[in-house]
Amino acid sequence: MTPAARLQMAIEILEGLETTTQPTDRFLKSWFRIRRFAGSKDRRAIAEQVFAGQRRRAQLAHRMGSDSPRARMIAALLESGDDIAALFSGGYGPAALTDAEQAGIAATPPPAPDWVRGEYPQWLEEELQRAFGERLPEEMAAFIARAPTDIRVNTLKTTREDVLAAIGIACAPTPYAPHGIRITGDAAALSKSPLFEVGAFEFQDEAAQIASVLCGAQPGMRVLDLAAGAGGKSLALAAAMQNQGEIIACDVRGEALFELEKRAARAGVSIIKTLPLDHGQPSGPFDLVLVDAPCSGTGTWRRQPELRWRMTPGWLAALTETQDKLLDQAAARVAPGGRLVYATCSVLPVENQDRVAAVQARRPGFTPVNLAEGWGSGPPPGLAWDFRTSPAKTGTDGFYCAGLFKIEDGGRE
Repeated sequence: MTPAARLQMAIEILEGLETTTQPTDRFLKSWFRIRRFAGSKDRRAIAEQVFAGQRRRAQLAHRMGSDSPRARMIAALLESGDDIAALFSGGYGPAALTDAEQAGIAATPPPAPDWVRGEYPQWLEEELQRAFGERLPEEMAAFIARAPTDIRVNTLKTTREDVLAAIGIACAPTPYAPHGIRITGDAAALSKSPLFEVGAFEFQDEAAQIASVLCGAQPGMRVLDLAAGAGGKSLALAAAMQNQGEIIACDVRGEALFELEKRAARAGVSIIKTLPLDHGQPSGPFDLVLVDAPCSGTGTWRRQPELRWRMTPGWLAALTETQDKLLDQAAARVAPGGRLVYATCSVLPVENQDRVAAVQARRPGFTPVNLAEGWGSGPPPGLAWDFRTSPAKTGTDGFYCAGLFKIEDGGRE
């Protein structure tokens, strides 16, 4: 494909993303699956253009005075120094530049406001200030960068040292997660690696790995993963438990639990039982209940940049109601002396600290757990009864985790 044809396809993909709820990476896969004529180099170049148009959407739109995919690509090309007129020449490439577009290219835009420079919705600024304070510009700049690929070694089958030696790609141990590896080389073919096919590792950002460690799962425990999804944390907990005990993995999405069952078989995990929540409710008590709650995904903006602009205040408010309901359901199933762990891939206090404070007010029989006690040497910075990660602070996705200990029996469902 010519550079102009690649550009036209990037614009068409960005237009398609305006009318779908799919994440950018998943939409790209389905798009290229239909259009086999695009070679691997073409697909990679187009994907880079698309992600650039998504990660810096506000800045690019501000430069051209328009949020259209075509305008954003023009703004990106202005920064790269490419010959824009040559690329916008019709044929297999985009149509020729309009007079308005040529005027936009020649114009000097006004100074960009903070929310444009930081690439976040203007209505969310107050909540992000609560989260990061004076560090907000630094944190938002880090969220624009490309996220690394991390994997979690399955200690039921191998060791981190053995995978590091055998993987054949430039990589290094993760700074904090004890079984994590950060891929610094080309990770494109990693899902076809023989090590992956035999269950030696799973793809999982270091922040999610840290959250799994903070759960404090031990062999023989009875564990409930109340919003398990495809089970990344259930699998990590099973490894921590040395495949001894019981994990009940629940979710409203049966297809996600089916994926978990396949992953568990590959990982050699036999202690996970899946329970679609439309088939019944888990019966307690449990030694450990994990609520990895549905959330805004603000901590994953590097990987899913489209989420920034799909959020609405009403949607966020509805999410917090769901989070409260899940926490109440979880609290009712924790055994006396057991642990409730709440986690999100959000950086927003309204989904994190506020929700934990609210459940403590409703459930006075729970007290904070010092998560640092079971970590050992080299704990992540700021680890206490709760923990927050972010790209600028820890080099990971944004994540939140808090632990509560049940000191009395407040009733069960």
